[in-house]
Amino acid sequence: MALGQNKRSFSWKILIVTLFGCTLALSKHSRSGEEMRNCLLNPPYLPPTVINTTERLNALRQEMQKVNIRAYIIPATDAHLGTRDGRRAWMTGFTGSSGTAVVTLTKAALWTDSRYWMQAERQMDCNWELQKIFTVSSTVGWLVNETAPGEATGFDPFLFSIDNWESYSSEMAESGRTLVSIATNLVDLIWKEQKPPPSAEIYRLHDAFIGRTWQEKVSEIRNQMKRHSQKPTAVLLSALDGTAWLFNLRGKDIPYNPYFYAYTLLGIDFIRLFVNESRITPQIHEYLQTNCTGPLCVQLQDYGHVRESVRDYTKGNVKVWIGKEYTSYGLYEVIPKEKLFTDTFSPVMITKAVKNSEEQELMRQAHIRDAVAVIQYLVWLEKKVPEGKVDERSGARYVEELRMRQIHCDGPSFDTISASGLNAALPHYRPSDEVNRKLSVNEIYLIDSGGQYMDGTTDITRTLHWGTPSVFEKEAYTRVLIGNIALTTLVFPSGASGINLESFARQALWKAGLNFGHGTGHGIGNFLAVHEWPVGFRANNIPMTKGMFTSIEPGYYHDGYFGIRIEDVVLVVEAQTEHTFGGQPYLTFEAVSLVPYDRNLINKSMLSDEQIQYLDKRYETIRKIMGPELKRQKMEEEHDWMMRNTEPFSQGTVAVASMIILIASLSAQALL
Repeated sequence: MALGQNKRSFSWKILIVTLFGCTLALSKHSRSGEEMRNCLLNPPYLPPTVINTTERLNALRQEMQKVNIRAYIIPATDAHLGTRDGRRAWMTGFTGSSGTAVVTLTKAALWTDSRYWMQAERQMDCNWELQKIFTVSSTVGWLVNETAPGEATGFDPFLFSIDNWESYSSEMAESGRTLVSIATNLVDLIWKEQKPPPSAEIYRLHDAFIGRTWQEKVSEIRNQMKRHSQKPTAVLLSALDGTAWLFNLRGKDIPYNPYFYAYTLLGIDFIRLFVNESRITPQIHEYLQTNCTGPLCVQLQDYGHVRESVRDYTKGNVKVWIGKEYTSYGLYEVIPKEKLFTDTFSPVMITKAVKNSEEQELMRQAHIRDAVAVIQYLVWLEKKVPEGKVDERSGARYVEELRMRQIHCDGPSFDTISASGLNAALPHYRPSDEVNRKLSVNEIYLIDSGGQYMDGTTDITRTLHWGTPSVFEKEAYTRVLIGNIALTTLVFPSGASGINLESFARQALWKAGLNFGHGTGHGIGNFLAVHEWPVGFRANNIPMTKGMFTSIEPGYYHDGYFGIRIEDVVLVVEAQTEHTFGGQPYLTFEAVSLVPYDRNLINKSMLSDEQIQYLDKRYETIRKIMGPELKRQKMEEEHDWMMRNTEPFSQGTVAVASMIILIASLSAQALL
């Protein structure tokens, strides 16, 4: 009896501890905005940001059985290897730009990188496993465990780049599994509410916003074809920004990017543009000279017929030049291999990456007006945040509104990242109806935003604190700033690869055992992509060349507390060096972003004299350029704010040094 009572007492204790643990778990979710799923609870805890995918998975599995496949791969990409179509997001509920889903007849899994792990836990239900090693080998390894030898895994060939297909195909073959190309996308068969194809009119850029006519660009690419040892007879363009750049045309098919759905087959003596012709106005017909037959006359063909047209073209004595990075396997597989010349990037992509002097000046002008909007925003925040009147979403909307007031602005260049406190620890966090923190003077705030202007694309990140930051917050911010300065001021040989330079942005963080998990920077276009491939600091980027624009954006993210990122857009320019070893000029970067950093977060004692001199010179440039522009736009308050926040850092250093000298002098006199 006593033993029985002890057992009951012990059981009650277990129950109380269990309930208390569950309460703690739920309260933890509540304190952090109820953003994290917990599939270990019974029933599972699912935050309001989650989409129920059970019916979608059941419907997809029925379609998989019809075509006799065991598994189906769903990338985030569309037919142009962008992310507009959103099939993977619809299937999983996860909206991050990077990631691949795989569905078998019994399981479902998502692979994404560290930037999006927390976002995935917020958005996916418990039908999905989150895989944190985002590689082809990891995905194939999982498929091998979930399928038997000889069983088929299906994929849409238009959603795979050539390189991606080769990686999957070779690894699947080694394991005795089969990869099957299925031209009809299975998600499309079950997604009844999918958006119709875009139908808005395509428009041309005004002459004031172009650095080269489309005829000059065509001539330039054809000259490269003629000089090439492979003697290609045509270049096939699949990337949307390639066609938009080539013809100086723009559209509104992709959120935040002024593209339109099209392919181009550019031959030595012909041009074919594959597009929905109903979108081409009479003015664009005339602009493209579509009614003639010469080598500078554009033949319009239906967008949906590109695969058949390319197949028919390759029946002749021809050779097609493609870039593997942005050509889908769906086009690659219809070209006989002896008629094909593949390079990593198309010549259009390489040529587009290097801006001429006119294009560089256009970008500079766009960044001046963009800086006006951002400075307006920072002044507004300084007044409104202490009043408790700003949250993440209202802040994001307001900075976008301020940009739209500037001439030639066509909207934001990406979905604004507006993150306060612990949300800033998520590098690609976006506020939503369910998760939207109030900005506070006691927390760090990170704003990463950009604009699409007719003359250029912008992207800038500033991290702010209006109260008293902790010692560690100031240290982390200053180390990130030092990394930004170190890479921006670096002098390097012509043709150096970004991957060999980017560690300079991490050195100050590494010294303290800190780091960041995303790339150090990306290319940026002229009213094109805010992430313009193939410029940047990754291993598969092209070497740095004079005339390229890239971002430099080191950061640090302390999970559950705060995040820091400092991002500027820079131009690759010639460096002024005493010598020129090898006869080639050395290169460096010139910052074109014109917004000062948050002085409240800088620990000046950590900066070297050289770094302080750089900041002073940079701020002098900001004053010289932004002072007249703010005055011209009659923004006196913003002008005064800019002047206060660009005061030389060296003034304080000089004052302290003078005081030390004075004290030493007085002490010496006293001793005498």
